[in-house]
Amino acid sequence: MALLQEFEAIVGADYALTGEDVARWSKDWTGHYCAEPGVVLRPASTQEISQIMALANAQRQSITPVSGHTGLVGGTFAPGGVLLSLDRMNKIHDINTNTRTAVVDAGVILSSLHDAAEAEDLIFPLTFGARGSAMIGGVMSTNAGGSNVLRYGNTRDLVLGLEAVLADGRIVNLMSALHKDNSGLNLRQLLIGSEGTLGIITKAVVKLAPKPRAYATAMVATPSLEDALTLLNRTQDATGGAVEAFEYMPRNYIDVYMDRFEGAREPFDAPYDINIMVEVATTTDTDVNETLLEIMSDMMEEGTVLDAVVAQNETQRREMWERREAAAELAFWRQPIVDTDIAFPLDLVPEFFKRVGVAMTALDPEHEPNFVAHLGDGNVHYSVYPSRDDLDLKEKIVESVEDIVADLGGSFSAEHGVGLSKLNTMRRRKDPVALDMMRKIKSALDPNGILNPGKLIPD
Repeated sequence: MALLQEFEAIVGADYALTGEDVARWSKDWTGHYCAEPGVVLRPASTQEISQIMALANAQRQSITPVSGHTGLVGGTFAPGGVLLSLDRMNKIHDINTNTRTAVVDAGVILSSLHDAAEAEDLIFPLTFGARGSAMIGGVMSTNAGGSNVLRYGNTRDLVLGLEAVLADGRIVNLMSALHKDNSGLNLRQLLIGSEGTLGIITKAVVKLAPKPRAYATAMVATPSLEDALTLLNRTQDATGGAVEAFEYMPRNYIDVYMDRFEGAREPFDAPYDINIMVEVATTTDTDVNETLLEIMSDMMEEGTVLDAVVAQNETQRREMWERREAAAELAFWRQPIVDTDIAFPLDLVPEFFKRVGVAMTALDPEHEPNFVAHLGDGNVHYSVYPSRDDLDLKEKIVESVEDIVADLGGSFSAEHGVGLSKLNTMRRRKDPVALDMMRKIKSALDPNGILNPGKLIPD
């Protein structure tokens, strides 16, 4: 109670929540990590966070930062603990159209930044299905990816500078808008992707891009994933690298989508096993629709494209995107589930699917797969519904996927982070020397281990 009163003195009694008031922070989006925190603090400034951390460090009180609460790996799980919410720090301080940058608080909702950039005829190109609730601090903490990584990169590629509060309350000011800065270790990149274990990101300078004048968006059916990658490369070559999204949806995904969403429509008149959504964007007067149609027509003559539908207006384009962005909802509506977020070199994605089907059938002949892929950057979201809720079976499924990922030179965590759900995988699969380095960095920056303990870095 004494510590709670001291927290209240910093943020105000109305913003130190307990009891029934913490309900909205008691369940994560997946439904896997449900626990009531002891208190939720809602500071309004970096200075308040600095005071909170100085007090918490002195008292050895752990602090778990939380942004939009849209994570999938248990990164904000803190039963009975202290959650520090960034939701009140939600100001867009500046949009500079000359430098094409924005200065934003960590609590800014992603879609709000999209809207503010669009008002200046610019875009913030990071996007994914949870953009209406995910916050900038969260996407930086997990180095979020999304659907436009192919052209614009991950979050790390879109952040020029940041401000953060360290475990002892000190504020590190890295708020630079520089594109080049070789003055020592890249602390900005160290904090991005650290999942709140090294510091609490409070503000950022992010890169904006020119708003495209036109999009060409299509659903394309191909005989194989190898043919789909040929389509990707030809489109990149013909458009000067203007492909923004290249998404793979298999037949079983389309079937579930049709079943779960009222009014949903098939992408084609006939069903196909491999369904690709491709989007090209241009900031010039180039007719990208014509370019895309020409490529698909040539490939149809070759037999490497089976069917294609090009969006004729924004409504049809949005329909295509809604089909793809329903992926998380379509995966987690059913339990039990084993969810993975993996990545491969592009040419090895087809090999993964060949191997994983055989491996899953050997483990559980009655399993059902559910998967989609950001095929353009090699990121596969592969989920399995086991035939029974058996912890040992689920762990064997995870390890079997890990084996294939390791053999193909892939990554077991592509864009969702590690949190709690991938700690065992980190222990098994991450290079031991790399883990040792991570632990030493954590110990140096957070010697009392109070920042989001038990996440990302296994003991």
